[in-house]
Amino acid sequence: MKKIKKHLIAPDPVYNNVTVAKFINQVMRRGKKTIARKIVYGAFALIKEKTKKPPLEIFEIALKNASPLLEVKSKRIGGATYQVPMEVKGERKMTLAMRWLIFGAKAKKGKPMKEKLAQELMDAVNNTGWAIKKRTDTHRMAEANRAFAHFAW
Repeated sequence: MKKIKKHLIAPDPVYNNVTVAKFINQVMRRGKKTIARKIVYGAFALIKEKTKKPPLEIFEIALKNASPLLEVKSKRIGGATYQVPMEVKGERKMTLAMRWLIFGAKAKKGKPMKEKLAQELMDAVNNTGWAIKKRTDTHRMAEANRAFAHFAW
């Protein structure tokens, strides 16, 4: 069986950071990378303006706060499907956190996307906001299904 090579993402041009580049790629819709960059860099500029701290630092903290430790995965055992709690590994942890932060920003109404994204990132730093709620719900779900942890594969 052939091993699949992992695609390496080049760091973004402004902050020279691979994580920011991945975040831009997640924000991007229909291949419009320049628009995605404007949104992310605009959000970072707003964060810098409001908090007077480096936006990269805020971004890292927000990602760390929004990333889940546990999640549930469905496993079928003898005709019954169980929600089995599993530990979330590194790459997936970051991807889920990014996805939730972006979704939380999109869910807000009436403002430009860069403002909504900046707000969601700042909320995540303060352990509030949609992404944090999603993480808490995921942990609660995993905790509730702890009885099925022995089915983990």
